Amino acid sequence: MDLQAYQTDGFYDELFDANLHPRVGAELLSRRLAGFSNGELAERQRAADKALLTMGITFNVYGHEAGTEKIWPFDIVPRVIDAAEWAVIERGLKQRIHALNLFIDDVYNKRRIVADGVVPDWLVDSGQCFRGPCAGLKPPRGVWCHITGTDLVRGGDGVMYVLEDNLRTPSGVSYVLENREVMKRTFPQLFAGQRISPVENYPEKLLAMLQYIAPPQARDPTVVVLTPGIYNSAYFEHSFLARQMGVELVQGSDLAVENDVVFMRTTRGLERVDVIYRRIDDDFLDPLAFRADSVVGVPGLMAAYRAGNVALVNAPGTGIADDKAVYAYVPQMIRYYLGEDAIIPNVPTFVCGEEKQRDHVLSKLDEFVLKPADASGGYGIVLGPRASKQQLEEVRAQIKANPRNYIAQPMLSLSRVPTVVGDSLEGRHVDLRPFILYGEEIFVLPGGLTRVALVKGSLVVNSSQGGGSKDTWVVHPGRS
Repeated sequence: MDLQAYQTDGFYDELFDANLHPRVGAELLSRRLAGFSNGELAERQRAADKALLTMGITFNVYGHEAGTEKIWPFDIVPRVIDAAEWAVIERGLKQRIHALNLFIDDVYNKRRIVADGVVPDWLVDSGQCFRGPCAGLKPPRGVWCHITGTDLVRGGDGVMYVLEDNLRTPSGVSYVLENREVMKRTFPQLFAGQRISPVENYPEKLLAMLQYIAPPQARDPTVVVLTPGIYNSAYFEHSFLARQMGVELVQGSDLAVENDVVFMRTTRGLERVDVIYRRIDDDFLDPLAFRADSVVGVPGLMAAYRAGNVALVNAPGTGIADDKAVYAYVPQMIRYYLGEDAIIPNVPTFVCGEEKQRDHVLSKLDEFVLKPADASGGYGIVLGPRASKQQLEEVRAQIKANPRNYIAQPMLSLSRVPTVVGDSLEGRHVDLRPFILYGEEIFVLPGGLTRVALVKGSLVVNSSQGGGSKDTWVVHPGRS
């Protein structure tokens, strides 16, 4: 394959520099790709697609006209991160999660950061994901955000930025593991002679974390994964992780609370449950504490949690740190709680709830990416430089009507990775979602989920919006 025909088009490329020289860590991969004959890469891509179909690796798209379930879109050219750079990213993620955990605990208890004027009270109390019933909570081991998926992007300047934090029920880690499995099945020769950090131990690390935060009276903790059911977009992941950990996958109807203790209904009778890895949003978790119309939750679950008889992962209320307007203050949180500067910077962000910042945004709408503070999955985003006049006027009206719910950021030139298009390679924009576990210590899964915008020129990487994924390699120097 002639890699000299590949075009970076002026974007930062994760595999090659502007002169098409492979970046550090990507030298061997580049040579292997160059050694493929015409058509061989496309053939390998078809083999990977077939493997995904055979393995049943799917996700659900709400309202998709072709049916609820789709095969996971995957591209076989991996994203490479040099181990030295990864070490910095890992330290930055640990720092960030440490500070966010302290922030969540603070805002539901003493509120020192609010009293000291670092984070405004209106920002916390008006947050869509702030949960009043969580005031005064003290989760097991003092950990709120046990599992986090933090989205990173690299701009045209080559700098890695945090784009957003996902602390409620972050999804995608199952695809990290399955992507690696598919790569090993269909492209084993790419791994030869390379030292690539493994990812296969994530279920083991996850289970150890879940057992660690079990109530102290649980000598041999019973762990379950709580799913809203088969029609949830991440149901594949729920069942996959339960199977990999060797624990039960349950729905709300499988659980009951008696005397502030949670039990699972089994063919042998009721069995006590100690830890619930819940994949249900706060609102639907317990109809007695949150939304009374929830049919997927467990009545009395919050009372059992408050009594210290069950651990919930993630802790209810963590969504306050998912809020994109709260995100803008994370560098201040790191300085306030840890006395350090953020290792990984935020994307520069304007909070429309602040009058001066809002006026600045409204005067230059066509220069910003405009995001609802409480949305996810790529929904509601307006790319100012690409938007029509009508779209800009609509979002202007929305910002004026509800300024608290909007932030604005510059439109970054997201980095790209070579992606298979027919028999050739073309650059496609990517982001990266590493996964962090917070138990006895903070563990960062090496690499994470590289999401790729498969449509040429698109910046939207979400699978719900037509994006796909790649295997992510953290490559160490020397041969394996």
